[in-house]
Amino acid sequence: MQSHPVSVVRDFIEEQFFRCAASGLVPRRLFKPRLPDRDRQASSQPLKLEIVSHCWKYGRLLNYQLSSLILHPPQDCRVTMTVFHCPDDRDTGRILDYFAGETVPNVTWNWQALDKERLFRRSIGRNQAALATQADWIWFTDCDVTFQAGALDSLAAELSECDAMLTFPQIHQVSEMLHPDDPIITEAEQAPAVLDLDLSRFEPERREKAVGGLQIVRGDVARAIGYCANIGVYQRPAKGFGNTWEDRTFRWLLGTHGEPLNTSSFYRIRHAPKGRKGSDFRIQAQD
Repeated sequence: MQSHPVSVVRDFIEEQFFRCAASGLVPRRLFKPRLPDRDRQASSQPLKLEIVSHCWKYGRLLNYQLSSLILHPPQDCRVTMTVFHCPDDRDTGRILDYFAGETVPNVTWNWQALDKERLFRRSIGRNQAALATQADWIWFTDCDVTFQAGALDSLAAELSECDAMLTFPQIHQVSEMLHPDDPIITEAEQAPAVLDLDLSRFEPERREKAVGGLQIVRGDVARAIGYCANIGVYQRPAKGFGNTWEDRTFRWLLGTHGEPLNTSSFYRIRHAPKGRKGSDFRIQAQD
C-alpha cells in the first residue's frame, strides 16, 4: 500500500493533536463518548472474558501465550482468545494452525485475519473486537503476556465484584531483557509446541495506569464506544506498527487511568528483537 504524502502529514498532525489532548490540553467534553451507566447488570456466571492479542512476526512469543492457556486452563470463567494476524506472516499462521487443533476446557480460539496495514494500526483490531464482544470483560493485551497457574480464575473473581469501566493488573511479572540466543527464544523458534516458562527468571513490576497490554475494559463499555472508534487516525491503516499513543487517548476518552487489580500471576516476556521493528524469524515446519 502506497501512502500519499498528504495522508501521511494528515495522520501525523492528527496523532500529535490527540497526544496533546490526552495530556489535558484539550477539553475532554469535546470528544467524550456516550458511556453506559455505572450501575450495570451483574456479570455472567461463570464470567465471560475475551482476551485480544495482535501478532506480527512475534510468533515465538505467541507460542508461549497460547501454551499458557493449555497448561493453566481457567476453571471459573469462560475465555475467548482472539488473535489478530496477517496471512502474510506465515510463521504466525503455522502457530495458529497448530493451536487450533488443541481443545482446551473453557477456552475458545478465535483467529481474526487482517491485511497487514490494518493489523499495524492496532486500534483497528481492538475496535473491531470491542464492538463485537459478547464477553463481560475484554482484555486488550500483547502476545508477550502469559497466563500462569490460577491467574485467570483470580482475575475473574476480582472482575465479578468490579464495576469500573477500565481496570488493569497493578503487579505483573517481567523477565530480564531476552536476546535472540536465549533458550526461551530459541526453543520457541522450533516447530510449534506447548511450551512452559522458567518462572524463576521473572521479577515483579508495578504499573499505575492501564497501559499497553494491560487494559481490561467492561464489556458494555466496549460495545458502546469501541476502541477510539471515532478518532479517524486510529481507524486508518498504517505502514507499520507505531508507538501506542492510542492507549493514552483511550484512557482520556474514558476519563480514567483505570482501577488497579490485585491479581499478579501474569508474566510478560521482555525481548530485544521487535517484530514491529522489522525483525523476522523462521520456525521449523512440523513433519
